[in-house]
Amino acid sequence: MKHGGATIKRLAMTLAGVSICSFSVGMFNLAAFGVDPFQCFAQGSHLPFSNSLSYGTYYMMLSFAMLIWIWLWDKHYIGLATFINLFLTGYIVELSYTFLAGIFTEPALPARMLMLGSAVILLSFGSALYYTADLGVSVYDAISLILAKKKVKIFNYTLPFKWIRVASDFVCVSAGAAFGKIPGIGTIITAFFMGPLISFFNRRAAEPFLRGKGK
Repeated sequence: MKHGGATIKRLAMTLAGVSICSFSVGMFNLAAFGVDPFQCFAQGSHLPFSNSLSYGTYYMMLSFAMLIWIWLWDKHYIGLATFINLFLTGYIVELSYTFLAGIFTEPALPARMLMLGSAVILLSFGSALYYTADLGVSVYDAISLILAKKKVKIFNYTLPFKWIRVASDFVCVSAGAAFGKIPGIGTIITAFFMGPLISFFNRRAAEPFLRGKGK
């Protein structure tokens, strides 16, 4: 019974975490200060198809194409959360932006800055729930983890995970910018400065909820 309860908690945390993260991306979009590196690539590469494909559908197709590569290389990282992320993220991003844009039409600079700060907090909180639930990772997260596990080398130097992630973030931002999605301060914050906030929410919210307060 305890095991079943823990599984339900993990599933609830995953669903909530992915939904909160996706909603926060809608806030990043409305704030217009830049989005996280993978969203920069996904939204940028969607632009040529925006008249024929919704972002939600395009994101799902892009993630599925990446999932095939992951399945062939190391399917260990694929879990329930991978599919929840694949099917839900793009559509929630799309719907949340439409919803928020209907409420905040042409927000002024102070409102955009407040929205950016709120989005960073929500993204960190959602990420803490999603990571702590440990039911798998997104396709983008899996790629860096697989390359680190394969011990990618440059001039006989084995690249650690953090540098592989920095490189993959740089590639995503560069590709997104090439397609017309301009990065900004929000991109820099999400790429380099969210770690402490995620750790805080892990300690204060995600872990206590999963393990039980005080455990």
